[in-house]
Amino acid sequence: MSIVYETLYILRPDIGEEQVEQAIAKYQNLLTEQGAENMKIQNRGKRRLAYEINKHRDGIYVQMDYTGPGTAIAPMERAMRLSEEVIRYLTIKQDLPEETVEEVEETVAVSA
Repeated sequence: MSIVYETLYILRPDIGEEQVEQAIAKYQNLLTEQGAENMKIQNRGKRRLAYEINKHRDGIYVQMDYTGPGTAIAPMERAMRLSEEVIRYLTIKQDLPEETVEEVEETVAVSA
């Protein structure tokens, strides 16, 4: 059974646009390899952080919404923890009613 997840991660503000795209592709591929589907990625750009993290006042926010098995999360978060580019990450399981999950899957399948 697929569950809907949202992962938000913050990249260091001093990396280039190409490195941002590489990081996004890296985590997208990791999730796809683990069986995640219906992926929607939004690069929210550079924003001011609420508080300083590792001497950074800004960060590049990236949000990923996807469906997949719970086992897909651990390998991706491990890669993020070991990455020097990611300064924070958070994965949330979305509590959507079952019919909403099916609608999301159908909508993404149609638009893909």
